[in-house]
Amino acid sequence: MQHLTQSPTDPAFVQNPYPFYDRARQMGDFFWWDDYAMPCAVSHKAVHAVLRDRRMGRECPPELAPAIPDRLRPFYDIEAHSMLELEPPRHTRLRALVLRAFTSRTIAALAPQITQLCHDLIDRFPTGPFDLLTAYAQPVPVITIARLLGVPEDRADDLLAWSNAMVAMYQARRTPQIEAAAIAASTDFSDFMRGYIAIRRKTPADDLISTLIAAEEQGEKLTTEELITTCILLLNAGHEATVHTLGNGTKTLLEQNIRGITDACIEEIIRHDPPLHMFTRWVYEDVQIGDQRFKRGDQIACLLGAANRDPAVYPDPARFDPHPQRPTEHQFWWRHPFLRWRTAGAAGAENRTRRAVRALPRPAPDGPAQLWRCLSFSRADRVDGGHALGLRQARSTRCDLDDAQNPPAPASTPSLERQGHRRFDFFHRQKRGHIMHFYL
Repeated sequence: MQHLTQSPTDPAFVQNPYPFYDRARQMGDFFWWDDYAMPCAVSHKAVHAVLRDRRMGRECPPELAPAIPDRLRPFYDIEAHSMLELEPPRHTRLRALVLRAFTSRTIAALAPQITQLCHDLIDRFPTGPFDLLTAYAQPVPVITIARLLGVPEDRADDLLAWSNAMVAMYQARRTPQIEAAAIAASTDFSDFMRGYIAIRRKTPADDLISTLIAAEEQGEKLTTEELITTCILLLNAGHEATVHTLGNGTKTLLEQNIRGITDACIEEIIRHDPPLHMFTRWVYEDVQIGDQRFKRGDQIACLLGAANRDPAVYPDPARFDPHPQRPTEHQFWWRHPFLRWRTAGAAGAENRTRRAVRALPRPAPDGPAQLWRCLSFSRADRVDGGHALGLRQARSTRCDLDDAQNPPAPASTPSLERQGHRRFDFFHRQKRGHIMHFYL
């Protein structure tokens, strides 16, 4: 297995990891990433094999599990009950109980609310410069999940702050400061959910927390700790996936000047620039995959972003095709059977993302559909290293429809431009026009 060195926090790599993936793939199905001290599956065939092989899993073998420092225990006490990190039979039991509450009917019933929320957020865009991520991409999943759980929407800012702090623990550039913030968030989030679960045990309502409390499978019910973790997982995983997909997807649509957004186009967004690039698996039994042998205790990184651009599966993989004629289950994100099986929230994330992407360039009530106007493009360091990739900032300014052909120059952010962040804009036509300008 050949070795490669590439810092996952290097701005050039984080901005565009695909040339590195292409170079690694030329070395075979696997390579050794020195910076992670870990073998990586880089081809579509290898990633698929590692994800599907039951001789591997997410849980660390007991004899290799590290001792958790007391100062980090609040975070890892929550992780201990996460479906995303467990294997059968614990995963099977948790998933069966959660699916009793998190049904396809529940997800479908949210569709009109999500669409209306997206339109309301767009209509409330301010007249001055603003960040599209904080004004749109973040509120859509956080408010939707708050409504689903039955917690007050006015706590959305707290939920978002707790989620961001906890998810930061998975960044490649984890620091003591990030750990301290995650521990504080874990404690606050856990206490908040514990209080609401206690309320719903006494006074059930028509919300997911009450349904999860009542869910039963073969005489089994979720414990309070499992309920807390499940609710936190729904927010953390669902929020991150939706925000990064909205950011990456909007950027791609603007770069490609795509006007009509179909379901196939959204599937292609996920393939072309997915929100999650690395997913690790532990080896439980000695196994051979292709020409590589692995032993118990090895950890393998599946590079989903690289697999989604494997030319053996996708002809001309770097090209964005808004009308792909390929099976969607090939792409590694919500359509892949294994990743969909890991957590019950995948369908919810898909539902939110589809409606949020399609609502953004909606037609004006009193005129034709949106007018897109693309200017210069920029890439900047994405904040989550090699694991999750998303936009850094998206700035927007409104203008009158009379200015549609010659819209005013939007306000800039010199501090970002001095760091080498270029800007690209588009004109979004509604009751009033918008100049969206994104710092990437």
